[in-house]
Amino acid sequence: MFENLRIDKYLWAVRVFKTRNIATEECKKGRVLIDTFPVKPSRTIKTGDIIQIKVPPVLRTFKVLGLIDKRVSAVIAKDYVLETTPESEFEKLKLARNTYVQHDKGAGRPTKKSRRLIEKFKDDEI
Repeated sequence: MFENLRIDKYLWAVRVFKTRNIATEECKKGRVLIDTFPVKPSRTIKTGDIIQIKVPPVLRTFKVLGLIDKRVSAVIAKDYVLETTPESEFEKLKLARNTYVQHDKGAGRPTKKSRRLIEKFKDDEI
């Protein structure tokens, strides 16, 4: 079908990101890696490439099984991408969610300590 395809278009097509614009922005921020190097949105990929995506505090890993340029349903997208993220990465996410300060809606403004914890959680990079 295709020999190579833009990485932002591929990540959008296989439903890793909700919009192509988000995929492009994540590439520009340096959160999308191939061979541990950040890539530009125009970087072409091919079958067999390993893609890593930083989603703080998790580093998600995907293997390209096939190339597709149009967004398809989630069931069909599974045939084109394989998530190889180790279970230990998802444990980091669970741990981070447990340490995140829960603020009840309608309870008023968060305290200074709560705001700092929330900001730390949001800005936490890998």
